[in-house]
Amino acid sequence: MSTSSSSSSSTLNIGIIGFGPFAQFLAKTMIKQGHALRATSRTDYSQLSAQMSVQFFRDRGEFLEADNDVILICTSILSLSKVVKSMPLDHLKRPTLVADVLSVKEHPRDVLLQALPEDSDILCTHPMFGPESGKNGWKGLTFMYEKVRIRDEATCSNFLQIFASEGCRMLQMSCEEHDKLAAKSQFLTHTIGRTLGERDIKSTPINTKGFETLLQLKENTMRDSFDLFSGLFVYNRFAKQELEQLEHALHNVKEKLVQRMVEEQGLEKTE
Repeated sequence: MSTSSSSSSSTLNIGIIGFGPFAQFLAKTMIKQGHALRATSRTDYSQLSAQMSVQFFRDRGEFLEADNDVILICTSILSLSKVVKSMPLDHLKRPTLVADVLSVKEHPRDVLLQALPEDSDILCTHPMFGPESGKNGWKGLTFMYEKVRIRDEATCSNFLQIFASEGCRMLQMSCEEHDKLAAKSQFLTHTIGRTLGERDIKSTPINTKGFETLLQLKENTMRDSFDLFSGLFVYNRFAKQELEQLEHALHNVKEKLVQRMVEEQGLEKTE
């Protein structure tokens, strides 16, 4: 491998499965660093890929037979299992590092461990940013990863260096711990945002700063697909408990308000 002039990592041949907006966002930085990219996707992105200097494969078998150092899975959470099981994995020419970037982590870990050949390495990752938060660079943004099954440390290190060299905060964490924390943070954030979306809250002439924060939260979460939101719930085993606790907390707040109203009305009657 040759050394990239724009990065301290060695250049890699990276194959991307699922070339939607998030994959395209990651690809731009990878290309800038000098890595060679190829992609395959359910949607025909051949024209866009050509504009980005990414080799696009309609045939998944040919894609897997290409000389990939890394295969990066960028599918939706809901479609991961179906996509992986439909890939002709017997076409893999040699041991390859397979990584994912899904917003849940135990699910892809389990799917990849079950589906991939024993000699394929597995790296589960979650870039905690996207096209909006990362539009001005990735410096200081968190990149979580777990080395699930790594024999070729050099290739794994070179792939992680893509993010480290951009200034990401590199956080090594188990998939289980990630999902526990994500249920309390990412899923909870999306749930509040979606709830505000259901209420269809709008700006008023007397907005407080707090209300403007809620409006922005609604806008940010509603930009993401419902597939992403439902994937955070269906495939994170800790999310269900968080939703129940949120419902319980809302019930408790309502009970306290009703109790205070009863007390105040009682005081008014005795005055």
